[in-house]
Amino acid sequence: MTRKAAPRRRPGRGARRFVILTGLSGSGKTQAIRALEDLGYFCVDNLPTQLIPTMAELAAREDAGLQKVAIVVDVREKEFLARFPRVFRKLRAMPTVNPMLIFLEASHSALVRRFSETRRPHPLAPDRSVSEGITEERGKLNQIRAMADLILDTSNLTAHELREIFVQMSRDGRNRADMVVNLVSFGYKNGVPMDADLVFDVRCLPNPHFVDSLRKLTGRDQAVVRYMRKHEATQDFIDRLTSFLKFALPQYVQEGKSYLTVAVGCTGGRHRSVMMAEALRKSLATVKGVRLRVKHRDS
Repeated sequence: MTRKAAPRRRPGRGARRFVILTGLSGSGKTQAIRALEDLGYFCVDNLPTQLIPTMAELAAREDAGLQKVAIVVDVREKEFLARFPRVFRKLRAMPTVNPMLIFLEASHSALVRRFSETRRPHPLAPDRSVSEGITEERGKLNQIRAMADLILDTSNLTAHELREIFVQMSRDGRNRADMVVNLVSFGYKNGVPMDADLVFDVRCLPNPHFVDSLRKLTGRDQAVVRYMRKHEATQDFIDRLTSFLKFALPQYVQEGKSYLTVAVGCTGGRHRSVMMAEALRKSLATVKGVRLRVKHRDS
């Protein structure tokens, strides 16, 4: 779950951008710092916590030539958990620095999978299971997470998509990137997508599966679209669902959520759900603050 940026002190005139990346081990901090480096940030990975004010003071000097600085700090340093809250509050009070704390996280299953793929031990559990380390770290980072200006859930983001978020943040000069809305069609016979935030059942609509000429087609084919749109219930469903999502999506954006999965299901995931996901892509195109993607899981 993500939240909106916390109220912040207005930085002094000429204050330098100073980004601090932290979060759960395996959440994508390495990919994020590389993206910021590509965007012209001077980047330091695994900076000792006690050196953060020194780095900030250096960045604030006119002769240092450091307009944008980004650092990564996390539990790899033993004193991080104890020292960081006090150090960050000190940064907030500096008139020549504009600190921004970005916290990266991911679901438990995503983190377990990533550690399994890299075959590296969790930094808090070198002699225990990765799952135990993730649970312990999540609990210990709660205080620091609550201090963040922006929380990014990277569970369903590729390295490329994570980079695009930082590119957009830099391009727009905002503290928040567009929320990625993944419209997923699926078939109930294969189960509801595990990562679904919102699930809508369209099995109440006319089923093209029972029309011989349409059975082998999908909801992306115009013949299926025409068949479904013949029925008043289809357009009514699209209009009502669009109206709800046009209300709900900006609320998720306001809360700071970075990624939302909207799952639309029918029996087999081939006709009705596919057609509905494609229709939503068009009807939601004007919603501000979101970037739409469509995935057809079972077609």
